[in-house]
Amino acid sequence: MAKKAEDIMTRHPQTVTPETPIQQAAQLMQTADTGVLPVVESQGSRRPVGVITDRDITLRVVAEGRTSATVRDAMTANVRTAKASDDLKDVMRVMADEQVRRIPVVDDRGELVGIIAQADLVLEADDRRAEETIEAISQPGR
Repeated sequence: MAKKAEDIMTRHPQTVTPETPIQQAAQLMQTADTGVLPVVESQGSRRPVGVITDRDITLRVVAEGRTSATVRDAMTANVRTAKASDDLKDVMRVMADEQVRRIPVVDDRGELVGIIAQADLVLEADDRRAEETIEAISQPGR
């Protein structure tokens, strides 16, 4: 039986909102030992509006010498998502085509239920397909 996104996703990831102070987002990343946080519409919402990574914070806030910022200032908006029921092969194809290392996973209502990271593919997916996906993700910008 083919694996689905829900089979390998990390469930219930920590989230932030666009209004979350950037320092708080960085602290959440540190506590959760993660390099990415899904960004949801508002407190109490599970509808994703983007993601923020440790790299986003470094390049869009720290490197610019900003002393105060919110997640909105550094996040990547309008990110692709996968459905929990999507075939893992399709998810890997999207990650490779979009060259993204992480993809939020949503339910049928479009609410966040998990996230799949490149590391999840290495641990759980078919070895050759995972290797090809990671190779495609890592290609220099097209």
